[in-house]
Amino acid sequence: MSIQWFPGHMNAARKKAAETMENTDLVIEVLDARIPQASCNPMVEQLRVFRQRPCLKILNKADLADPNATKQWLDFYNAQKDVFAVAMSCKKPADVAKVPGFAQKLAPHRGVPTKPLRMMIMGIPNVGKSTLMNALLKKRVANVGDEPAVTKTQQRLYLGKNMILTDTPGMLWPKIEHPTDGLMLAASHAIGINALIEEEIATFLAEQLLLHYPKSLVTRYGFNLEGMDAVAVIEGVAMKRGYKLKGGDWDFEKASHTLLLDYRSGALGRISLETPASREHLLATYVPPVLLGQGKSVQTGMEPEIEDEDQE
Repeated sequence: MSIQWFPGHMNAARKKAAETMENTDLVIEVLDARIPQASCNPMVEQLRVFRQRPCLKILNKADLADPNATKQWLDFYNAQKDVFAVAMSCKKPADVAKVPGFAQKLAPHRGVPTKPLRMMIMGIPNVGKSTLMNALLKKRVANVGDEPAVTKTQQRLYLGKNMILTDTPGMLWPKIEHPTDGLMLAASHAIGINALIEEEIATFLAEQLLLHYPKSLVTRYGFNLEGMDAVAVIEGVAMKRGYKLKGGDWDFEKASHTLLLDYRSGALGRISLETPASREHLLATYVPPVLLGQGKSVQTGMEPEIEDEDQE
């Protein structure tokens, strides 16, 4: 399944972002800590590198992500030029209060009344940009919702006398190259529901949970995982929750929705769907669809290197 979602307003947002970047000192890119690179918009990287702007990468929703995987991602990003990465929850005021200081260190030549530090907050839909804006300014200045693409236009706001914030709409990119990225984005609720089939996304998620976080399934649903595949996991959720259709069959659709909600809310525990190592493996083994039929196959997913400390 290849997922693509690029509504018309995102194309306009991309053009506007390119214009605004010229008069920006620093990019604050908000990522989903559970899928940092899958949620990293390549257009943002291209724009900021072209303009030679430093980047503060905020791995938001870190309280929902596997801390071992998050540490690996912080090391990965902090080894890059002109990048400083931090993990936090934008819902925690104490975490957000540190952001201006981090930004100032990346652009020490700005941040005085005569030369305020101009920052763009960028990221994919539903990753927490508006939550960050509201927390920074300590008032509701941006709409926050549980659906992707709530913010559709830029807005420019002042953070004290020395800092200017530009909030941008959540942007995906015109073509998601790696099918696994689309699945991870959809599972993490960054893609509009009209562009996906929840049962397929839930099946992908169940596969990842069986590989990397089986204890989460046992703890949440009381499963005996012996002999279970991804479809059986979702059917098991339906059985445990009593989701039945009128004819007596298990309600696979409702169970799929429940599994996705449990992942997104953290009810399944702290889970990450990719690591730097799994990303490297994906890039090394991915074969573009145009090469299919030439004796090659597409490799997706992550190698099972994430381990819970309590797992054997």
